[in-house]
Amino acid sequence: MKPYQIVMGVALAATAWLALFGDNSPSGDIAEPVARSASASTAASTAPAAAAPAPRAGKDGKPQADVAILRLTPRAMLVGESGDATFESGEGVFLGQNWNPPPPPPPPPSKEPPPAPVAPPMPFTVLGKGVADGAWEVYLARGDKTYVVRNQTVIDGTYRVEKIAPPLMSVTYLPLNQVQQINIGVLD
Repeated sequence: MKPYQIVMGVALAATAWLALFGDNSPSGDIAEPVARSASASTAASTAPAAAAPAPRAGKDGKPQADVAILRLTPRAMLVGESGDATFESGEGVFLGQNWNPPPPPPPPPSKEPPPAPVAPPMPFTVLGKGVADGAWEVYLARGDKTYVVRNQTVIDGTYRVEKIAPPLMSVTYLPLNQVQQINIGVLD
């Protein structure tokens, strides 16, 4: 065995001996009362006479001061009416303190009317152009669809081709009746 194990075994044996054969008799001493402040003695004097205890004599025969037991503070005063003593509730004992600066005031409402709606950017990609029967045709792509357009052609009920004159093509966005132009390239 190691030396610390021997020391620990001796300490265990001594503790067991004291637990079994030590002095287990209660002490005969009386605990001395705690000196109370003046507020405790006035609270005791305002209590009803029937509840006041009779004066007691100490070990030495001298009368001792009366001890007053004060009323407990109701729980609702300590933790709030909800009864939940949590830090998030912010009431009772756990009142919260917010150290964040106040949020800035909201900006005043502007008296200007909102901007007028604008047509979205052109969703088409120009694939090419050509002349067929004396009129220009432009080949457009949108996603996986391909369109062959001429003058006054309506595309998906949203766009209408107004004029094809290379290098530009004029298109009207029908919901807002706004004209946009697409660069289709110069003459070949």
